[in-house]
Amino acid sequence: MHDLTLTTAVLLCVAAALAGWVDAVVGGGGLLQVPALLIAFPHLAPAYALGTNKAVGVVGTSAAAVTYARRAPVDVRLAARLGSVAALAAMGGAFFAAGVKSEVLRPVIMVLLLAVAAFVVSKPQFGQRPGGTVTRQRVLAAVVVVGAGIGFYDGLLGPGTGTFLVIGLVAVLSMDMVTASATAKVVNVGTNLGALAIFAYQGTVLWALAPLLAVFNLAGASVGARMALKRGSGFVRAVLLVVVTVLVGKLALDQWGT
Repeated sequence: MHDLTLTTAVLLCVAAALAGWVDAVVGGGGLLQVPALLIAFPHLAPAYALGTNKAVGVVGTSAAAVTYARRAPVDVRLAARLGSVAALAAMGGAFFAAGVKSEVLRPVIMVLLLAVAAFVVSKPQFGQRPGGTVTRQRVLAAVVVVGAGIGFYDGLLGPGTGTFLVIGLVAVLSMDMVTASATAKVVNVGTNLGALAIFAYQGTVLWALAPLLAVFNLAGASVGARMALKRGSGFVRAVLLVVVTVLVGKLALDQWGT
């Protein structure tokens, strides 16, 4: 493993806990975890940061999924269907991840995040309450857009997947934010496992570091899931907008700052 000082280890653990919290509330914890790894190890290939993020994130996301499932109305059959498709798509995306450069990664993520923020701000009632009847056509659209599309993105790039899952589930299936976040956790477990299988096969996971970060990620995820369930959709929406705003600024600074 790359040289790791005590200070760097502590900062990575803090980032892992915060990433777990953000992931559990609204998704997008990888946008904290991946940059933290790239900052800690400046010469680390992006594929290693993505692979390690998957190994860490699957633990916290699984814990959050269990917490949500106990208290939120999750359609288990739908979530399992989406998760299965997403896992296969994520495996496909992960095959191409080794060729992704951080200079290309950052602008793509920024554009996607800005699109998400603009959409949520323009619709104040978006995700505040569940919508109408879910038709077979809308379920099919969810499988294609949420399962296959976002699953492939998770394997290819990764950061922000949880956020895009929440937005996709609200937009396509008219879920409220809490139900969408709960369902997204189940789907995200599938995408994490699918992508992790490929990253592990390719040897792009820092296994000596991942277990330590996973413990802190799990702790953050447990707290985040309970807060989201207690405070409701308005809280989830607010956190989503804050996370998107801060991270776009951070990525822009990394890309164009001196």
